Amino acid sequence: MKQFDVVVIGAGPGGYVAAIRAAQLGMKVACIEKAQTLGGTCLNVGCIPSKTLLQSTRYWEWLEKESKGLGIEYNEIKVNFETMMQRKAKVVFSLTEGITGLFKKNKVESIRGTAKFVDSHLVEVTDNGRIEKIKGNYFILATGSEAVALPFLAFDEKKIISSTGALSLEKVPKQMAVIGAGAIGVEMASIYRRLGTQVHIIERAEEICLAMDPTIRKLLLRGLKQQGIKFHLSAHLHSAKYEREGVTIEFEEGGERKNLHTDLLLVAVGRKPHTEGLGLEQIGIKKSSRGTLNIDNFFRTSLPHIFAIGDIVDGPMLAHKASDEGMAVAESIAGKAAYVNYMALPQVVYTHPEAAAVGLNEPEAREAGLEVMVGTAFFKGNARARCMGESEGIVKIIGDKKSERVVGLHILGSHASEMIEEGALALQKKVTLEDIARLPHSHPTLTEAIKEAAMDALGYAMH
Repeated sequence: MKQFDVVVIGAGPGGYVAAIRAAQLGMKVACIEKAQTLGGTCLNVGCIPSKTLLQSTRYWEWLEKESKGLGIEYNEIKVNFETMMQRKAKVVFSLTEGITGLFKKNKVESIRGTAKFVDSHLVEVTDNGRIEKIKGNYFILATGSEAVALPFLAFDEKKIISSTGALSLEKVPKQMAVIGAGAIGVEMASIYRRLGTQVHIIERAEEICLAMDPTIRKLLLRGLKQQGIKFHLSAHLHSAKYEREGVTIEFEEGGERKNLHTDLLLVAVGRKPHTEGLGLEQIGIKKSSRGTLNIDNFFRTSLPHIFAIGDIVDGPMLAHKASDEGMAVAESIAGKAAYVNYMALPQVVYTHPEAAAVGLNEPEAREAGLEVMVGTAFFKGNARARCMGESEGIVKIIGDKKSERVVGLHILGSHASEMIEEGALALQKKVTLEDIARLPHSHPTLTEAIKEAAMDALGYAMH
C-alpha cells in the first residue's frame, strides 16, 4: 500500500495544478486519473480542441471572405477537414504530454485508474482489473463534470451528440441543430457554420449567453445572425426522432409547432458534476440539491481532510476557476493563507468577435444597490481595430459612483479574451475608473478602448 501526504483525484485543470502546487510546497503527492491522458475535459475534449478548431476555421473564413479587402489575392483556397482535425489532435497531444512532463519534474506520482473510497483515508484504484490501494492524509477531489443529456434523448455521439462528439466528427455535416445557446452552443455553431454547415440554434431563453452583459449579448446575437446562424429563441423542444438520414426534431416557437430535419443534433444544455462511483456517500460527504459537493470557505467538505474544487462545487464551470481553486487548496493544506477572488474571475465566449466579462454586469450592479457609472467605447473608433479590419464590437465598463471603483468590464471584440484581464486586475486591486483613464496605454492598441470607456464613464471621452 502506498501512502501520500496529498492524493488528488482527477487530473484536469484543477487537479493537476493542485497536485503540482502541493508537490512544490514539499508534500508527497499522487494524482489519480481514470482517462488515458492527463488534462481532463478541458484539454482533451473541451477548451483546447474547440479553440483549435475555432482558430482554424476563423483563418479559413478570413481568407475566404475578408483577405481580399486587405489586398491579399489568391487563385484557389480550400478546407482540408481531415488535416484540420489532425492539427487539433497534435495540439491536444503536445499539451497532455506537457502535463506528464510537469508531473515528472515536480515528482508527482501519476496513477492510472478509477478511485473509490474504502474509508475516509483510503481509496482503491481499479485499472483493467488491477486494484491498488492508496492512502492519503489529505484528498483533493477534482473529478470535473460531464455533458447533460436531454431526459428523453441519450447521447449516441453519432446523430445525437455532445460537445465531445462535435469535436470528433469525421466529416462536415450539411445541417446541424444545436440545443442551447450558451458558450458551448454558439462556439460549436460557429465552427461548423464557417465550414458551410447550415446551423440552427434552439434556446428556451429569450437571449443567448446569459452570463454576459445585456448590451454584449444583444450585439453578439446580431453578429452571429449576420454570419448565418439561425436562432430560435424562447423555443421549447418537444421531441426528437431518429430517421434513416439524420434526426427530426419538433419544437415550439412563438406559439407555433415546427419540425426541423437535421443531420446531427448537438445537445449543449449544460454540464453536471461528475461524482458518481467515488463512494462519497459511504464516508459521509454531503451533496447539495444541485449535485455539487458542499464545502466551506476553505474548500473543505463535511470531512475536513477532504477538499473539493472545480466543476463539482458551486460556481461557474470554468477551467481557470478550477486551477485557481486547486492552487488555493494546496497552499491551504501547506498552512499558507490562500483565497480565490471570484469577483475577478473572467468568462469568455470564443466566437468572432469574442465576448468577455468580469465582475458585475449593469443589471447586477443596480440590483446590488450601487449607483452605477457606465462608460462605453466602440471599436469602430479604435485605430488598431481599424488597422486590423476588426472594428466590430464595444467595451463597456461599470463603476460604483460612490467610490469610483471598477465593478465590471464587458467586451465584445477581436481578442476580447486577451483584454479582459485588465478588468480582472482592476477588480483584484480595487482600481478606480480614474486609475484606468490615467493609465498610459500603447498606441495603437485595442486596449485603448478600455481607457476610452473609463474616460466616457467619467464624462470626458475623446473619441
